[in-house]
Amino acid sequence: MIDIPSPAVAVVGRHNSGKTTLVVKIIEELVSRGHDAGSVKHHHREGFEIDIPGKDSYRHRQAGASETVIASPGQMACIKTIAGEMECSQIVRNMPGHDIIIVEGYRKSGLPTIEIMRSGNEADAKVAAAFAKGAREGASLGVDFIQVSRGDRAFVMDADIARKMPTSNTIAVVTDIDEAIEAAGIYGIPTFGINDVSGLADYLEGHFLRPKVTIVIQAGGESRRMGQSKALVPFAGRPLICRLIERLGPVADELVITTNEGGRLAFLNDRYPEYGIRLVPDLHDFRGALPGIHTALEAASHPYVAIVACDMIFASPRLVVAESLALKESGADAVVPVNKHGFEPFHAIYRRSTCLPAVESLLSAGDKRAQSFFGSINIRQFTQSEVLAAEPMGGCFVNANTPDDLRKLEEQFLEE
Repeated sequence: MIDIPSPAVAVVGRHNSGKTTLVVKIIEELVSRGHDAGSVKHHHREGFEIDIPGKDSYRHRQAGASETVIASPGQMACIKTIAGEMECSQIVRNMPGHDIIIVEGYRKSGLPTIEIMRSGNEADAKVAAAFAKGAREGASLGVDFIQVSRGDRAFVMDADIARKMPTSNTIAVVTDIDEAIEAAGIYGIPTFGINDVSGLADYLEGHFLRPKVTIVIQAGGESRRMGQSKALVPFAGRPLICRLIERLGPVADELVITTNEGGRLAFLNDRYPEYGIRLVPDLHDFRGALPGIHTALEAASHPYVAIVACDMIFASPRLVVAESLALKESGADAVVPVNKHGFEPFHAIYRRSTCLPAVESLLSAGDKRAQSFFGSINIRQFTQSEVLAAEPMGGCFVNANTPDDLRKLEEQFLEE
């Protein structure tokens, strides 16, 4: 199983700010939009129980078990004894596969934070006043605001409140306090009303949710050098396309196969119903890298599009995940592996919104060269060392063009 890291944001505030209410509303809104949301709640007091005293699993713990898993159909819980307190970053790493994790608390986790300040809460009002004073005086985010506020006795607050001010990690402020809105505006931090959950969810969708990935396996059709369809050529006792689906399907939010022999591949939907495979014909009657990329981008439903050739025997799901993370972090139009032979366009990932218009512009001008395409977009090169870090076994770009290539690769596969 390949773990897909989950992005996370923390909702922070002072006691009685309304953190839990806001977290619940955010989760409800995101789930209603079809997203998978996880959550983490920071419990300040040492020790808690999630099992009922007297039940069998509780008795296991009382007997001294250091870790107990309670499992039933559709649900599972784990209670584990640990030394000290686990870092929030480690908790999040242990929760892969979510579109986003909403964390309640953990102000010092280093996560992007959503600050809530409510006018009905006296502590929030004091923080908003100091926040505004610091902003007006040009103090940078992260400064010790309590020191700033001591210039005026009206703004003096206790140390507990001083430790709970907005920081450079603050990405949004949810408030109905005018001074907090003013300060956030000075710092360039987006603000949302206490009840504007929809607007906040829009913001999280646009900036922090895991972008969904369409994986397109290019299976064209008859191959002259192979002498038959590459998708259907036998490999280890079954069609080669099955190997690609089983390797890449688990990390795909959508799985598309571009092919001109949809009838012959229709059996794939019966064999792999869990992936909802879409079989899409080529848009062009001429071959080439750029027409193939165009068909893949046009067919995709999601913002990130990973394109893999069906004859890449050792195509790597880990590489797809690593490329998608690099695409999000870099803001580039595409993340393309590069080696001594140049770019590897068919184990790369593309941002559909920018790459599709670029491809269409080139094709309409009669330019079918992939080199022209790569020269017209912002590429984040994925180096050989980065490829090996993602897939230590290597071999991601090896393909089978002839029956002899396939035979040698099959022998290598069977030896592993």
